[in-house]
Amino acid sequence: MRLWHEALISRLPRPQLLGQHRECCALRGNGWGKKHATVNYVFEYSPMMLVRYHGLIMKEMRDRTYQVDILWENPLYRGKSCEPWPDAELAALNEAAAYPEHDDAYLQECLDNLAGKGLFIAHQ
Repeated sequence: MRLWHEALISRLPRPQLLGQHRECCALRGNGWGKKHATVNYVFEYSPMMLVRYHGLIMKEMRDRTYQVDILWENPLYRGKSCEPWPDAELAALNEAAAYPEHDDAYLQECLDNLAGKGLFIAHQ
């Protein structure tokens, strides 16, 4: 699984958006630090960058009236079988930005990946 470029979040089809939510939940939980070729870069940054990104996914889900477990709104929450992030991590949340890897080349890679699945999304 990949983290889709932020510019695409509002235009992702339902299955990709919901899949992204599941991926974020997994990465925030016991998947944190477990290597996977397409998302290894997230482990090089504060987990609050992932929390910030996940917040964008959850906002889009709410905008589409999809249900989101309110527990995930807590930035320290990591799932039912995982200890929460330490309180000290919250300081990084205010400074969390988009992943530098999510550049124009990555945007095109994401668009190509979706096109390979028969999903054509025009980039604005």
